[in-house]
Amino acid sequence: MEKRGEIAIRNNGSKFPLSFWEVAAASSVVFTFVLGLACVYLTMPASDYSFLKLPRTLEDLQILRNNLESYTSDYTIQVLVGYCVVYIFMQTFMIPGTVFMSLLAGALFGVLKGVALVVFTATAGASSCYFLSKLIGRPLVFSLWPDKLSFFQAQAGITLGELQSVGDLYDFQAIATMFLIGVVTVTPTLMSKSKV
Repeated sequence: MEKRGEIAIRNNGSKFPLSFWEVAAASSVVFTFVLGLACVYLTMPASDYSFLKLPRTLEDLQILRNNLESYTSDYTIQVLVGYCVVYIFMQTFMIPGTVFMSLLAGALFGVLKGVALVVFTATAGASSCYFLSKLIGRPLVFSLWPDKLSFFQAQAGITLGELQSVGDLYDFQAIATMFLIGVVTVTPTLMSKSKV
């Protein structure tokens, strides 16, 4: 479908931009994560699981670690699989909080095993996110915003055509623009934290 940098848009007469197989692939990813968590939940002993929630603060992380330490020694495989499924799911669907999950890995499994586990799960989750975005995101973006996408493609082509050297990438205007974009994207987060 792609020829010399041009991306062809599928238009098979339907308004829905995804094919049956793309929807089936996305659904199977979600179903696999839900099935993995259900299997872990069913193999754990009956207990009060009210402490199980995604940690958002260091206090939440300490509560979760204190409660999971006993399970980690008795049910290592279930905790490990549950951790991996949750981390990969969070990375795949870009859910915030993986920093705390990374800290939890070190607290539960030790530094070296925790680092290895975080590297594996972060890589698997990021790869899943990439492939899911490529499979589903591209057709959705092309169908929802074709005009904006054409504009950005034209602007990128013009900008690339004006480059004379690699040093042109680091001129004052480019760096100032990147700084401004960063400030604009971080401002809502900083504003919401100051209200809390």
